[in-house]
Amino acid sequence: MPFIRRDEQGNIIALYAFSQAGAEEELDLDHPEVLAFLHPHPDSTVTHELLAESDRQLSRVIEDLITLLVEQNVIRLTDLPPEAQKKLVLRKNLRAHLADHGQVLVDDDELI
Repeated sequence: MPFIRRDEQGNIIALYAFSQAGAEEELDLDHPEVLAFLHPHPDSTVTHELLAESDRQLSRVIEDLITLLVEQNVIRLTDLPPEAQKKLVLRKNLRAHLADHGQVLVDDDELI
């Protein structure tokens, strides 16, 4: 992960391989801000990659929101369309399978 230096407005102005004075913050290489710095005039490929990453992150938020609403009895899983139910149950089962086999499950933010 590169170490970044920001200007007064919070924009990235430099990337470093090692921590430097004024550059102690680390970000993943695929972080949208790092990609925007490396590609200041994003072509459609970079824009699509940024959008795809945002979609992955948002889908996890929506999944967690639905789980919370079901657990709080605000909605029932059966209130959702059948295809949505299948996808949510599949993801829940996959996570349970990984947890049962002692594998560390890391979410999209790489937090356990």
